[in-house]
Amino acid sequence: MDTPKKNPFSLQIDVSRFEKATEEEKRQQDVMSESTTFFKDGMRKLMKNPLAVASMIVLILVIGTIIIAPMVVPYGYEEMISVNGKRDKTAKNLGPFEYSKREQAVIDEGGSVFPHIMGTDSQCRDYFIRVVEGTKISLSVGLFASILVLIIGVLYGSISGYLGGKVDLIMMRIVDIIYSLPDMLIIILLSVVLNERLANSNNPVIQSLGTNMVSIFVVFGLLYWVGMARLVRGEILKIKNNEYILAAKAVGAKSSRIIRTHIIPNCISVIIITTALQIPSAIFTESFLSFVGMGVKAPMPSLGSLANSAREGLQSYPLQLVFPAVTIVLIVLAFNLLGDGLRDAFDPKLRR
Repeated sequence: MDTPKKNPFSLQIDVSRFEKATEEEKRQQDVMSESTTFFKDGMRKLMKNPLAVASMIVLILVIGTIIIAPMVVPYGYEEMISVNGKRDKTAKNLGPFEYSKREQAVIDEGGSVFPHIMGTDSQCRDYFIRVVEGTKISLSVGLFASILVLIIGVLYGSISGYLGGKVDLIMMRIVDIIYSLPDMLIIILLSVVLNERLANSNNPVIQSLGTNMVSIFVVFGLLYWVGMARLVRGEILKIKNNEYILAAKAVGAKSSRIIRTHIIPNCISVIIITTALQIPSAIFTESFLSFVGMGVKAPMPSLGSLANSAREGLQSYPLQLVFPAVTIVLIVLAFNLLGDGLRDAFDPKLRR
């Protein structure tokens, strides 16, 4: 079909001056108009970060080992090695994949014995399953602390930043006071107080964890959320005067709805990054406290208590210190690198 000629006295556009788009230009337009979301765009950038991807792989392997190992390994973390129903006292401080004299005799007779992947400790307990259980305890503490920090810090920071004025002034002075409190001293004091109050408690959780761990959880809930609250407050102070917030106020939206629907989603990058970086901090704190004897109640292990127990035989059995120490390093390093990757992917200020 021929293109009609333009009348010289017409005000219409001359169609003959336009060219049809090529196939390549059409494909380019499709790519340019591809819709995405903040989360999808951030995850796409995150997956391009090799260190962040390697960290996620390490954490997946660690969590998979925690889940699968108790189903495969026939030993319990507090179970002493026994052969034919009798305790095997020769299975003390074995090296990786070594067998005791009784176990070797069973193997020579044609029997099968599950190997001690990391050897055994001084109490004839399988060391691999104890490291796995200790990793589970340390990760649980880190995740629990990050959830507490997320909930308390976001709520407190949101209210303080949104209301502003005298409310913000009072709430931030409370944060300053909490910042000045020494967390280690409070953990020690709480452990002493709770040990007297909960010594005869019948609660199975308290009996298994011990008062030291309960005091650690209390301190996480009381002190460790202030950093998150300050960051969220700072973001809200920058956001709350934007046009869409003023429009929501103008139509009569409640403050709780504005915070939940409009403000918190725009602070999601700060929240994700701070939460991810809080986990290794909590794990390291728990490991340190367990190392100095303020952690979980024996015989339940944690990575810090295993490292502390291995100190006594460091020269004779150094691997008993190496295994929990390397596990702590891997977990903390993986979470730190993942947190850095999340910051690079989700922080708008760092995007090119």
